[in-house]
Amino acid sequence: MKRQIIMIDEDLCTGCGECIPDCPEGALQIIEGKARLVSDLFCDGLGACIGTCPEGAISVIEREAEPYDEWEVMRTIVSKGEGVIRAHLEHLDRHDRMDLYEQAIAYLQEHDIPVPYKEKGPAEDPCIHPDCPGTAPHTIIRDDMMGAGAPAPSELRQWPVQLRLINPAAPCFDDADLLVSSDCVPFAYGNFHADLLKNRVLVNFCPKLDSDIEGYIQILVEIFTLHTIKTITVAHMEVPCCSGVRYVVERALEEAGVDIPIIEKTITVSGGVRE
Repeated sequence: MKRQIIMIDEDLCTGCGECIPDCPEGALQIIEGKARLVSDLFCDGLGACIGTCPEGAISVIEREAEPYDEWEVMRTIVSKGEGVIRAHLEHLDRHDRMDLYEQAIAYLQEHDIPVPYKEKGPAEDPCIHPDCPGTAPHTIIRDDMMGAGAPAPSELRQWPVQLRLINPAAPCFDDADLLVSSDCVPFAYGNFHADLLKNRVLVNFCPKLDSDIEGYIQILVEIFTLHTIKTITVAHMEVPCCSGVRYVVERALEEAGVDIPIIEKTITVSGGVRE
């Protein structure tokens, strides 16, 4: 059958092992100095390991693969202890795979193993409602003429900014210079507004904690398809999991079939910036 499953670029993989903890299913192992997918049966194709690869060596593709087998996964991970079982159940819940979650619970119950995690389900976020005024697109007009001694101005040009809430058809993206930032960058980089945000339209997300990475890719695909984007500045932290920001942008460019110059900014945890 054809389904989504991860692919590892062996030329990019350094064998660092950062991806292993984010695969509680046990689909990944370090073999001969490289991360390997050891069994199609264990890979659910949700891509939780992507954001932790510092080299961008992991992607999700569609190919012929054996069907994912939740029962076999549970048979493998129960011996690894409660922490791994909990991580697996939380992983399924965050990706809204309740079908697999219920299979996992059934396995635990059949084998008299305590269930260490209870599903939370979709987050009840009032701002995802289409009629919520907090998500209505706004263009913000800024007066660049500031008096001497005035506080540093905000350079935000539109609202909302979180990628999950953005309307891809919003006119603010017409002929825009786009800034795609990870959530932590504005907190770490003191000159975020002046150096990165000024004259750019902002979208932000977290490649580590946000679950719907494929959905984010599709939103960017729509933006790139519906509008002429002049440049894209990608800003992310130096920590390995944050490098997934550029991966998401490059996937979206590939699927949209467009070529837009990318400027990459890496922000250090101490507040510095590397090109």
